[in-house]
Amino acid sequence: MKIGYARVSTRDQNLDLRLDALKRAGCERIYQEVASGSKAARPALDELLGQLRAEDVLVIWKLDRMG
Repeated sequence: MKIGYARVSTRDQNLDLRLDALKRAGCERIYQEVASGSKAARPALDELLGQLRAEDVLVIWKLDRMG
């Protein structure tokens, strides 16, 4: 299964562009959140990582969104 992850740093930013790209990439499930890159707590990312299986593919809009 393709699983997507979308994150923006502030509420002023919009997830729409990222979500559209993940949907076009064929993601069946998309986790999203608003969290600064400097914060360690990212509940959606933690949940996603806990759900991944060996055959899943993780898709992100840009690599810096994981960091």
